[in-house]
Amino acid sequence: MALTVHQFACLDDNYAFLIRDDATGLAATIDTPDADAILAELDRLGWKLALIMNTHWHPDHAGGNAAIQAATGAAIVGPKEVTRIAPLDREVGDGDEVRLGETLFRVIDTGGHTLGHIAYHDAADRIAFVGDTLFALGCGRLFEGTPAQMWGSLQRLAALPDDTTVYCAHEYTAANARFALSVDESPALKARADQVFAARERGEPTVPTTIGLEKATNPFLRAPLLAPGEPHEAFGAVRAAKDVFKG
Repeated sequence: MALTVHQFACLDDNYAFLIRDDATGLAATIDTPDADAILAELDRLGWKLALIMNTHWHPDHAGGNAAIQAATGAAIVGPKEVTRIAPLDREVGDGDEVRLGETLFRVIDTGGHTLGHIAYHDAADRIAFVGDTLFALGCGRLFEGTPAQMWGSLQRLAALPDDTTVYCAHEYTAANARFALSVDESPALKARADQVFAARERGEPTVPTTIGLEKATNPFLRAPLLAPGEPHEAFGAVRAAKDVFKG
């Protein structure tokens, strides 16, 4: 069993992810940030799109659903909240399974950025697509959820094996690193931040990351070590600091 992941940049700072089940040749797109770019890449790769797998309803994640479905006939799978902007062929939530050929994904509730946000975890290949919940050195802004809800979501992701490859949907890592350095003096963070800044200077992506790396250096997962109070309160304090950070 093997899953091929093809990542490419689109819009201002999004990443698109086309995935292919190697056993059957069936492909899916994780979210639809840029319909034209995704369709062009599918054509270049020669992949047959079977599924659109949405993580949440925001337009830079589900806004291309209609155009891509019209062009490919792919079925749309996602949380109920996606129906705010586009129809779904199948609604999924925490614990549900989504199959792409022989690749099996488990849906994880990761609400907080939006109330119904989900992630897709392929345990066999140790891959997770996390949308805007967890970023390299960051996490999503709480547009709809509470700190307690988001902390719970992050803990569900942190419980995955440390070697899980994490595909997050934006190239925010340099900005996240600047904030992280303002609240955390960890030597591991400093070393990682230097690597991030160097990679971005070279024009290289900093996505994907891993669960283990985020647990070691991400200030939002390390929040209980950085701020007082119960873990979700510490997380809330770090998140509030990031919301007003100007560095």
